[in-house]
Amino acid sequence: MRSTGGADAHYDMDFPARDHTLVAELRSKGAIIYAKANTTEYNGRGPGFPSGKNFPTKILPSTLGYQRSSWAGNPCNSYDTTRAASIGSSSGSGVSVSTNLVMCALCEETGQSCRGPANHNSVALILPHKAHLSFLGGAIGADIYNDRAGIHCRSVVDAARVLDALKNPVNGYYDPRDIFTTVPRSSLPTEPYSRAITEGTAGALKGMRIGIIREFMVKHAKVDEPIVDAAAAEMKAVLAGHLGATLVESVTAGWADDPDIENMTTTFDRAMAELIPVLYPDFLYRLNAAREPVYPDFAAKITPTLFAPGVTKGTGTMAAADWMVRWSNGVEPSPRNLTLRDLLGGGGDTGSRTFRFHIPQYLSRRAKDWADRGFTETLVDWPTLNARSKFWGDDQRAAFRNWEDITSLHNPPKGIAENIQRRELLRRLMMKVMLDNKLDMLIQLHTALPPGKIGLAPEPSVNNRNISYPLGPNAGITEIQIPAGYVQAAYDPKFELATDANGRKVYRSITNTTPTTIPAPGLPFAINFLVEPGMEHLALKAASAYQAASHRRVPPPMFPALAGEP
Repeated sequence: MRSTGGADAHYDMDFPARDHTLVAELRSKGAIIYAKANTTEYNGRGPGFPSGKNFPTKILPSTLGYQRSSWAGNPCNSYDTTRAASIGSSSGSGVSVSTNLVMCALCEETGQSCRGPANHNSVALILPHKAHLSFLGGAIGADIYNDRAGIHCRSVVDAARVLDALKNPVNGYYDPRDIFTTVPRSSLPTEPYSRAITEGTAGALKGMRIGIIREFMVKHAKVDEPIVDAAAAEMKAVLAGHLGATLVESVTAGWADDPDIENMTTTFDRAMAELIPVLYPDFLYRLNAAREPVYPDFAAKITPTLFAPGVTKGTGTMAAADWMVRWSNGVEPSPRNLTLRDLLGGGGDTGSRTFRFHIPQYLSRRAKDWADRGFTETLVDWPTLNARSKFWGDDQRAAFRNWEDITSLHNPPKGIAENIQRRELLRRLMMKVMLDNKLDMLIQLHTALPPGKIGLAPEPSVNNRNISYPLGPNAGITEIQIPAGYVQAAYDPKFELATDANGRKVYRSITNTTPTTIPAPGLPFAINFLVEPGMEHLALKAASAYQAASHRRVPPPMFPALAGEP
């Protein structure tokens, strides 16, 4: 067992006076807390770069990830050590479980920090809803509205047992130090989660209806093909063919309809048309870097309308409000480039300033914990943190100095409110699709992209294809991820020399059409099971039955299974 990863980075010999709430709970029940895994500090550099007077003098080419720690360097993938462990700050957590260094690791997720390492290292993951488990009980968040704790194990059965063990005998999952654990008690069961574990016998999921989110399986380039094709075949063969579940797929542009699978009657596109005008109309008024509408189809239908201060757009004849009524009623088509992928990647651009609050909150709590034990801790605020910190990138050093200079948590025009607005939309979007189609849960492909080569070119984004699809994290819902197989072909991106808009020579990454052959078993991929808070027993039933029936996880060749271990 290792302590929490991702956000609560403690450097060198520096450590807190007391355990994180979850670590303390496990230690009290006999767990051996082995180590702090290698993580990219501060949620994978997730807090972002706030505006200010400080700028970097140099930026390393791999700032996107292939995640590294200032103290410990890069973790590497357990199946191919030339590749990144993942895009995800809890990479060390996933790697340590995959390579049998530990049986379980706690991880942290803001957008992909638990799911990425689990996906790319063939590890099972339970990522409970926000905030089922305590996070603020001893951790720092990049965006605390999303930050939450998860559980990495080789088997979902072990992860469910750990989830049960994290429940305090008096307070349950509530932690007074974490304001987010004030969740409705109806969302937490009285029965242990491990009772939902199901064998993978034929027909074990008969009568269960599972929706496939095809928006995350569109093939945008050759690089998407191996994993998308393998995952699609796996879903049909095991979940439907062997376990007997009824699969229902969403209909979306770019996906070839599978004639053997039932189509959703209410699609995500239709649900978005009904919900966005009510919950998030601002989303349609977004502008790109050139100050042009992100959704030109919308702008072409409406009369000149204020999109942003000083920016008026619209060349049509309808009032924007009237267009939205017609869109909601199905009379007007959706803008062609508005998809569920866009909704996940586009909102929240203004960000929040919660990181400015939570660093000094964490440090002051930590100093008090030491004072209660008779010691004086001098690391207590932003100035002392920045004075003592080492960063592998000058961009992060400049960002942290700008964070220190911020004096107000107010971040107009939206900030925190935009996170809340998007979560309300995504949760209701998911529930409408599930209820209208009588689905028990949704499944998705975590990513079609293989882990990248360390220090080399990242895959360019096309059509709002993300490195991962953070529906679960952004909606704050429960997600369970299970290893689903391997592919032995990867289309690794490459750099090309190009000229930018200012006439400067720059290297940019381009997608590749020539495959690289990967030795057996290949590179892992996973299937994610998503349910609303309170329905975890359904996801655990499906996920455990799938893992038991498929036996897809193969230990990394360089790190074979220990005796008696999966």
